[in-house]
Order: sequence, then structure tokens, then C-alpha cells
Amino acid sequence: MTADPAAHARARAQGPLRLGPGAPAPAGMTRLSRPDSTGLALPVWPDGVTPSLLDEHQVAPMPVERSGETRRVLAAVLKCCWADPSADPWPGEPAPLERVLDTYRALIGRTDDLMRNWAIGALRRLHDSSWAVLADGIVSLGPRCALWPVESHAVLKDLVRRIPDPERRALPVVPDAGLVTPGAGPDTGSPEAAGPDPAAGSRAEPGAPEFDDLLSVYDERRRAELVSAFMVVEHAAEPVQEARFAALRDPALRRTLTEMLARRGRTLVQQRERWISGYADELVRDRPPGGGPGESERAVLTLVLVHSVAIPRAEGLLPEDSWLSPHPTPADELRRHTQLPIGELESALRVLRHAGLVTQVKAGEEAGGYVPGPQFHRLTPEARRRLQEELILAAGPDTPLAAAVRARRAAR
Repeated sequence: MTADPAAHARARAQGPLRLGPGAPAPAGMTRLSRPDSTGLALPVWPDGVTPSLLDEHQVAPMPVERSGETRRVLAAVLKCCWADPSADPWPGEPAPLERVLDTYRALIGRTDDLMRNWAIGALRRLHDSSWAVLADGIVSLGPRCALWPVESHAVLKDLVRRIPDPERRALPVVPDAGLVTPGAGPDTGSPEAAGPDPAAGSRAEPGAPEFDDLLSVYDERRRAELVSAFMVVEHAAEPVQEARFAALRDPALRRTLTEMLARRGRTLVQQRERWISGYADELVRDRPPGGGPGESERAVLTLVLVHSVAIPRAEGLLPEDSWLSPHPTPADELRRHTQLPIGELESALRVLRHAGLVTQVKAGEEAGGYVPGPQFHRLTPEARRRLQEELILAAGPDTPLAAAVRARRAAR
């Protein structure tokens, strides 16, 4: 089975891929099969290494909004859904939403309304990233939980054992259609959102190896160096210094690393002596994997880029090649310059924050606002040029510069 870079790029952009009846998972993915032989495909980490490797190298991972609350809510979901500790955690058993919330209350020792709002927000984030599934008042473990390595199950069992049981044990299902924004999940209309028990009867089937032909020629130390560099450039929040990783310093190892990334639709992006990964230009030139952000998200992101990047750059406050900015766009500015309803604006900002496309910051004693997120580190030179042209067309569609951009594109 050959690598499928486009499939891996879609999985990274939009979450687990849907598979038709009997369709195999691409190389490097695990197939989560349903009783009707349909399924989902999820990329697996090489050599069983998980993103926790970043902690060993003291590299910051991509930020998670309210990460502490999100981890605690996932722990409550695991407590409620892992009914049989002698079996694997996934797929587990579905649990009523209120039982999960009660377990979370018991875990943190609080019962106020603010606590519920925090938990619901964390459940949204877990649902959108496929770590949990929330449908019709029922919570289930998401497909990503199937990737927990067997070696971690003992730790997870100890965690579940130490979480106190909720006071109320038998609870009715209370549907709440407002908990999850329609279309906010990783794959709108996907099987995991089709019913209250999407994982019933499911099983995980490991896929074909993906990198063995590339890694088998190296000794154990070099192989570990390549896997470490792969995980770091794929999951770090910012570019990493090449001096810290042999697979980035050594040209031969770097060629192998580049081939590993290419099989997943990715490429190395260099910023002086620092490296990170991004989508390969040939896969995103015409259409982003998964279709990219929705119309509302694109409109809000454009406003942030105009006010945080384009205007400061025109005033000489930013260098030409920078897409990150210390100049936040206030929320009031976004409300003033968009026709989106407040609820839709807040939903778009939540999606953009979750995707790492914008970051909410404070600015001293001021209210702060939004700046471009860490994903802008991952732009290739070609992607930077395309984005520059799009910003010119959005900010000044009737300017001579915009006319030149349109003429150049028409001539291609």
C-alpha cells in the first residue's frame, strides 16, 4: 500500500476521514471499523511515539485553550465511558451528559453555573477535535482515544480510579442542541455525529506501515533522531532550532525527514536556522485540504490580518515578511467592521482560536484583542506570497496594486 499525502493532509485539516464499506485505510493510518464495514481513518505516530515527546525536549506544543479544564473534562468523560477496565478504553460505553458534568463537579469540587460553562466549553473543544463525541445529550469517547498506546492504559486506569464518583448515579438523557455549534466538528455530517452511540461495535485495525522503508536503513539511534525531529516539527507551536536535533542539522537525515513529511502532504519550512513543517504547496495551491475555514471564519481572519498585520506594516511597525504581530485587533473593532451577528462572530473566533489561526491576547491595561496565531509560522514562501496577494485584494480591491495582482494571476 502506497502513501496517500492528500488523505493525510485532509485528516490533519478536518479530523478523522470517513471510509466507505470495506475501504482500507491509507498507509500510516489506523482504521476504526464499524459493524456495517464503514469506518474512520486516523493517522498514527511513527514507532508508537506520542506528542508527549515534546515535553522530553522542552518544546512547547500547539496551545490548547483552557488546557487544564479541557484535560479535566476529558478525564471525566473517560471515567464515565470506560465501563470495563479490563477492556481497551475505546470505544467504551456512551454516558449521559449530566453524568459527565456531575463527575466533573466531583472532580473539581465546585457546583456553580460558571463551572458548567467551563465544562461545556471544554466539551465543545473535545468534540471539535474528535477526543469526545457529543450528540443528543449523550457523550462518548471520540475516535482519537483509539490511538492511546497500550502502555498508557495502566496510567489511565489509575487516573480513573482516583476520580471520585458523582453523587447522582442514574441520570436521564437531557438533549441540548445548543451545546455543539452545527458544523463545528472536524467533519460535518460525519458518522461520529450521526447518533448517540457512534462507536458501538467498533474496533481498531492497525494500518500498513508507512516509514519502515525509510527508517530501516538507520541504526536505532539515528532512527530515534528522525522520529523525534518528525514529531517536533509537526507538533511544536513555533519553529525549533536545528542545533537541537541531529535530523535537522545533518543534510542526509534532513532529506529522509523531508521524504517522511512528503508522505503526509507536508514539507519543511525554514526560518533562518529554525525549522517547522507546513502543508506542501502542490496540495494547497488550488484548494486547502478539507476546504479550509468557512466564509464567516475567513471574513473574521481577514479583518484580524488587516488590522494586526497590514496596517502596522504600512506604518513601518512590522517587517515585510512577518505574519505574526504584537498589535492586537480589539474585539470592538471586529464588531464594528463586520456584518456578522454577534453569535456568529463569537463562533467564528472560537473556531479560529481552536485551529491556531488567531490568538486572544491582553495588551497591558488595555482590553487586548486578537492577533494571528501560531499556524502562521507554518507558511511556506509560496503560501506567504499567495496570502500577501489575497490581503491586497481584500484591503484595497480597487487599487493599482490589486489590479496588478489580478493581471499577474490571469497571465499564469
